[in-house]
Amino acid sequence: MPVFNSISSSKYLLYLIILITTGCAEKVKTHAFIKEPSPSTIELSQISEQNLSIERLKTSKTINPVEISYTSVWDRLFSLYSLPEISNERIDHELQRYLKHPEYIAEIQRRAAPYLYFIVDEIEAKQIPGELALLPIVESAFKPHALSKSKAAGIWQFMPATGRYFSLKQNWWYDGRRDIYTSTQAATTYLKQLSMVFDDDWFLALASYNAGKGNIRKAIRKNKKLNLETDYWSLSLREETKSYIPRLLAISKILANADKYNIPLLDIPNTPHFEVVNINSQIDLSIAAKMANTTLDDFFVLNPGFKRSSTDPDGPFHLLVHVDQSQHFKDKLAQTAKTARLKWVRHKIKAGENLGIIAKTHGSSVNALLKANHLENSHIKAGQYLLIPTSLRKFDKHQKHLYTVKKGDTFWDIARQFDVHSKDIALWNNISLNKVLRPGQKLIIKKS
Repeated sequence: MPVFNSISSSKYLLYLIILITTGCAEKVKTHAFIKEPSPSTIELSQISEQNLSIERLKTSKTINPVEISYTSVWDRLFSLYSLPEISNERIDHELQRYLKHPEYIAEIQRRAAPYLYFIVDEIEAKQIPGELALLPIVESAFKPHALSKSKAAGIWQFMPATGRYFSLKQNWWYDGRRDIYTSTQAATTYLKQLSMVFDDDWFLALASYNAGKGNIRKAIRKNKKLNLETDYWSLSLREETKSYIPRLLAISKILANADKYNIPLLDIPNTPHFEVVNINSQIDLSIAAKMANTTLDDFFVLNPGFKRSSTDPDGPFHLLVHVDQSQHFKDKLAQTAKTARLKWVRHKIKAGENLGIIAKTHGSSVNALLKANHLENSHIKAGQYLLIPTSLRKFDKHQKHLYTVKKGDTFWDIARQFDVHSKDIALWNNISLNKVLRPGQKLIIKKS
């Protein structure tokens, strides 16, 4: 709560009493604010003020909100809404598109449930608008394995170069852009930086997150030359960026006014869903899942950053574990020697074999075999033995499905039916989104 120096002690006490007695009666303010959610392409060229990131975040003005106990993460999230209220036909258009697909709104809530408490925590800690916790709906529909045509990945859709700039490791073992823990920290930091670049204009900051800071500045300069307004709503932008913020404002409005729109809100408690556990060494994820009393599929829901079924031998050494099982997991981990955290097979080298052949046979990599056997180079001899971690197979849940187009089908309808993006369907089938689908036409659908 800010300090009011001009108020005397007695007046300040009276002010405090009035605030306390009336504050609880106030309703949380909601905002009168899809083309289908599609991944943004965050380019490295968006980043130039590199010194903004740390010092300005440290020195930014701190606002101490009145502490309120929330039982639902939704109520806590809605209390953090702070984007300007806008009445705009672009928002209304996106709102109506969402409302035509209530099953989609239910599905994105289900996907968001394991992550939302942590995201709201990061949003609140960085003091950025609560609506931004819902940005993964627009970016990826909360699908951590989402990969755009331009190679943006994860729920926040980081491009490879931008991910590396924010220390999101990407290699054969692991992709930090898909790691809920690291990518959320990076995305909220990046959004905070962009707000500073655009003098706390969050609409311009969000537009630059989607289209690139350079493109937004170019659009602003163009409007200035024409003596036009330079706010987001007045800029000439590509269609995806023009609908990007309306989508966010539309879904924010729907969820905050769920009763009005007859949309059921999934019960998501305002309590942590997972704990971040330091494992200190490489581990087979099937072993880790057993330690956490969960299935491997459920374990990957919390740990989608791993591309193999064991963690990277060089780290990161953290796993997300459901809070109800975290102590059991830590106890089991402490009881398990590092050498017993991986499954191994003993391979006898045959004449004519090299590390490349052996690695391919076992779904591994040369580098992995070098590390596992403490080899300084790739020279091996027939008759020698190699230890090969059996958990190095790639974790790939994608399956192909052949769909027959029915009369009246659109890309949107099919995308919603299979829980994928329209753009992905067009990409998988090498056709344009503008192409009219014909009844009987066969479409490849890669369902995860």
